[in-house]
Amino acid sequence: QVQLVESGGGLVQAGESLRLSCAVSGRTFSWYGMGWFRQAPGKERDFVAAITWTLGSTYYADSVKGRFTISRDNAKNTVYLQMNSLKREDAAVYYCAARTRIQGSPITRAGGFDYWGQGTQVTVSS
Repeated sequence: QVQLVESGGGLVQAGESLRLSCAVSGRTFSWYGMGWFRQAPGKERDFVAAITWTLGSTYYADSVKGRFTISRDNAKNTVYLQMNSLKREDAAVYYCAARTRIQGSPITRAGGFDYWGQGTQVTVSS
Protein backbone atom coordinates (compact mmCIF):
# COMPACT_ATOMS: atom_id res chain seq x y z
CA GLN A 1 0.00 0.00 0.00
CA VAL A 2 1.40 3.36 -1.02
CA GLN A 3 1.75 5.95 1.72
CA LEU A 4 2.87 9.57 1.55
CA VAL A 5 3.67 11.17 4.88
CA GLU A 6 4.33 14.89 5.12
CA SER A 7 6.16 16.57 7.95
CA GLY A 8 7.77 19.88 8.75
CA GLY A 9 4.78 22.16 8.95
CA GLY A 10 4.32 24.63 11.78
CA LEU A 11 3.92 28.22 12.85
CA VAL A 12 6.42 30.80 11.66
CA GLN A 13 6.58 34.54 11.33
CA ALA A 14 6.50 36.27 7.99
CA GLY A 15 9.94 36.27 6.42
CA GLU A 16 11.02 33.04 8.05
CA SER A 17 11.61 29.64 6.49
CA LEU A 18 10.28 26.10 6.74
CA ARG A 19 11.22 22.85 5.05
CA LEU A 20 8.54 20.32 4.35
CA SER A 21 9.32 16.67 3.77
CA CYS A 22 7.29 13.95 2.12
CA ALA A 23 8.35 10.36 2.63
CA VAL A 24 6.94 7.79 0.22
CA SER A 25 6.63 4.13 1.07
CA GLY A 26 5.07 1.04 -0.45
CA ARG A 27 6.37 1.45 -3.97
CA THR A 28 9.61 0.01 -5.24
CA PHE A 29 9.93 1.68 -8.63
CA SER A 30 10.23 5.29 -9.65
CA TRP A 31 7.44 7.73 -9.87
CA TYR A 32 7.06 9.99 -12.86
CA GLY A 33 6.82 12.99 -10.58
CA MET A 34 6.02 14.40 -7.19
CA GLY A 35 4.23 17.59 -6.34
CA TRP A 36 3.23 19.92 -3.58
CA PHE A 37 -0.18 21.54 -3.46
CA ARG A 38 -1.77 23.75 -0.85
CA GLN A 39 -5.26 24.57 0.28
CA ALA A 40 -6.30 27.51 2.42
CA PRO A 41 -9.68 27.57 4.18
CA GLY A 42 -12.49 28.20 1.75
CA LYS A 43 -10.22 27.99 -1.27
CA GLU A 44 -9.37 25.42 -3.88
CA ARG A 45 -6.32 23.23 -3.77
CA ASP A 46 -3.60 25.06 -5.66
CA PHE A 47 -0.42 23.90 -7.31
CA VAL A 48 2.79 24.95 -5.57
CA ALA A 49 5.68 22.99 -7.06
CA ALA A 50 6.50 19.73 -8.81
CA ILE A 51 9.53 17.72 -9.75
CA THR A 52 10.04 14.82 -12.13
CA TRP A 53 11.59 11.89 -10.41
CA THR A 54 14.18 10.81 -12.97
CA LEU A 55 15.40 14.05 -14.56
CA GLY A 56 14.63 16.35 -11.67
CA SER A 57 12.85 18.91 -13.82
CA THR A 58 11.09 21.43 -11.63
CA TYR A 59 7.94 23.49 -11.94
CA TYR A 60 6.69 26.30 -9.72
CA ALA A 61 3.63 28.42 -9.27
CA ASP A 62 4.35 32.05 -10.06
CA SER A 63 3.48 33.02 -6.50
CA VAL A 64 6.36 30.99 -5.05
CA LYS A 65 9.06 31.29 -7.71
CA GLY A 66 12.30 32.52 -6.23
CA ARG A 67 11.19 31.70 -2.69
CA PHE A 68 10.39 27.97 -2.70
CA THR A 69 12.59 25.12 -3.87
CA ILE A 70 11.47 21.56 -4.51
CA SER A 71 13.98 18.75 -4.41
CA ARG A 72 14.06 14.98 -4.10
CA ASP A 73 16.24 12.28 -2.66
CA ASN A 74 15.71 9.21 -4.80
CA ALA A 75 17.52 6.91 -2.41
CA LYS A 76 15.30 7.97 0.47
CA ASN A 77 12.11 8.18 -1.61
CA THR A 78 11.61 11.63 -0.16
CA VAL A 79 10.62 14.97 -1.61
CA TYR A 80 11.31 18.29 0.06
CA LEU A 81 9.89 21.76 -0.20
CA GLN A 82 12.16 24.49 1.11
CA MET A 83 10.08 27.58 1.75
CA ASN A 84 11.89 30.86 2.32
CA SER A 85 10.63 34.39 2.85
CA LEU A 86 7.24 33.08 3.87
CA LYS A 87 4.26 35.40 3.56
CA ARG A 88 0.91 35.35 5.28
CA GLU A 89 -0.70 34.28 2.04
CA ASP A 90 1.43 31.12 2.05
CA ALA A 91 -0.50 29.84 5.05
CA ALA A 92 -2.40 26.68 4.13
CA VAL A 93 -2.46 22.95 4.48
CA TYR A 94 0.28 21.61 2.24
CA TYR A 95 -0.23 18.29 0.51
CA CYS A 96 2.32 16.05 -1.10
CA ALA A 97 1.27 14.05 -4.14
CA ALA A 98 2.76 11.36 -6.34
CA ARG A 99 2.12 10.74 -10.02
CA THR A 100 2.73 7.55 -11.96
CA ARG A 101 1.69 8.63 -15.45
CA ILE A 102 3.88 10.39 -17.96
CA GLN A 103 0.97 11.16 -20.26
CA GLY A 104 -2.12 13.07 -19.27
CA SER A 105 -2.80 16.43 -17.69
CA PRO A 106 0.08 18.81 -16.96
CA ILE A 107 2.14 18.09 -13.90
CA THR A 108 0.83 21.34 -12.45
CA ARG A 109 -2.68 19.90 -12.24
CA ALA A 110 -3.88 18.06 -9.15
CA GLY A 111 -5.97 15.71 -11.24
CA GLY A 112 -2.88 14.11 -12.73
CA PHE A 113 -1.65 12.80 -9.39
CA ASP A 114 -2.53 9.36 -8.10
CA TYR A 115 -1.59 9.36 -4.44
CA TRP A 116 -1.86 12.01 -1.76
CA GLY A 117 -0.58 12.59 1.73
CA GLN A 118 -2.68 13.69 4.66
CA GLY A 119 -1.37 17.25 4.63
CA THR A 120 0.65 19.39 6.98
CA GLN A 121 -0.39 22.78 8.30
CA VAL A 122 1.70 25.86 7.63
CA THR A 123 0.74 28.98 9.56
CA VAL A 124 2.41 32.32 8.95
CA SER A 125 1.95 35.18 11.38
CA SER A 126 2.74 38.80 10.68
